[in-house]
Amino acid sequence: MCGDCVEKEYPNRGNTCLENGSFLLNFTGCAVCSKRDFMLITNKSLKEEDGEEIVTYDHLCKNCHHVVARHEYTFSIMDEFQEYTMLCLLCGKAEDTISILPDDPRQMTLLF
Repeated sequence: MCGDCVEKEYPNRGNTCLENGSFLLNFTGCAVCSKRDFMLITNKSLKEEDGEEIVTYDHLCKNCHHVVARHEYTFSIMDEFQEYTMLCLLCGKAEDTISILPDDPRQMTLLF
């Protein structure tokens, strides 16, 4: 992974978890060829382990194929919630939890 190609390493993306794509706003340009262009996505894999889906792939410079970052995205269901995580030097780190129920129990108000 190349910290010289990004503006900020592992930026906090809140709850924005990307299963595919690239966060180009954080890409300052390739440290090897000095070009700022689209990224290639290679070595994409999908694994399932203990009920968790794990998607990984590499971000490469379109021009010289320099590896800029390795992207990891996970999805799982825990109890009544879908949980998402993302960790990538380029795209950042993020976590999100969404209820699978019609009414999110975390949003319910107590009635007195």
